[in-house]
This record gives sequence, structure tokens and C-alpha cells, in this order.
Amino acid sequence: MAEDRDPQRRSGAPQDDERAEEHREPSIEERRARRSAMRASQTYARFIDHLCERGGMSPAVAQQAAVSVLCGLEQRLHAEESHDLEAQLPRKLTELLHRCERHDAEVRPEKFGRDELLRQVGDDLALHPDAVEPVVRAVMDSVRHLISEGEAEDVSAHLPQDIRHLWLPTM
Repeated sequence: MAEDRDPQRRSGAPQDDERAEEHREPSIEERRARRSAMRASQTYARFIDHLCERGGMSPAVAQQAAVSVLCGLEQRLHAEESHDLEAQLPRKLTELLHRCERHDAEVRPEKFGRDELLRQVGDDLALHPDAVEPVVRAVMDSVRHLISEGEAEDVSAHLPQDIRHLWLPTM
């Protein structure tokens, strides 16, 4: 039999290593990371679905509304409480929040009330003033469904009265 002179067909060639790499089982850490990413993605999708249903909006508008409202809400919270809230939010949502220009305010909490929050959200979403409050309430309701009752109470305790009325569920 003739000797195989093709270097790529010999055992141990880079092509064989690539095939072996393609077929190797992922490590436990890789599987955990994939599961974690999948759960995070599913949690975010459920949040957006709930917000779409609650607020009667498209997923794209729901995402913009969530970022706008949460950015404004977190501006009213002390940094520590803001971090506690973010710890219970989907990772994708917190990543979007950190891209918000207003989110990087140096002084926290900023002092503004309900009217300013509604104005900010209305400007961000280009909404008519009459349409803003239902959107804000829908986002806040969806966030409350996502976080623990204790965290919802903590957030409420740190808000001024007029914004707290938007945060609390409507009867």
C-alpha cells in the first residue's frame, strides 16, 4: 500500500483537531453559562410580553418604555436601592438601562416629581401627554411582577408620594 503523503489527511493534522473541537462535549461551565443566558433571555422575553399585554404596545415600544421609565425611576432612588432593584431585573434590561444617558447622573437621588417623570418618558417615547401615565403604570406594574414583594416595598418607600402613586397597583 502506498504511503499517504497528504499532510492534511495524516492523524493530528489541524483539520482533525478542528473536527474534534466541533464534536467535543461542552464543559460544565459552558453548559451552565448557556443555561444562565437562556434563562435570562426567557425572563426578559416574559417581562416584555407582560408589558406588551398590560400596555397594549409592540415589543420595540415596550423595550423603549421600560428603559425610559426605569431610568427615571432609578434617578429617584439612592444608588444602593437602585442596585438592589437592578439585581432582580433581567440582565438584558439592566444592560439597556446602563446605556441611558440620564442613567449616569452623578447626584442620586435627583429631586423631581411625577410631572417631570411623565414629561421625561413622554419626550423619550414621543407620546401625547395624555398617553404617558398609562405607559408608566404598565411598566411599573410589569416590574413589580418581576421583583420580590420586599423589593417592591423598598422601592416604594424610597419614592416621593406623587411617584409612589404611579408605582403602587391601581385598585
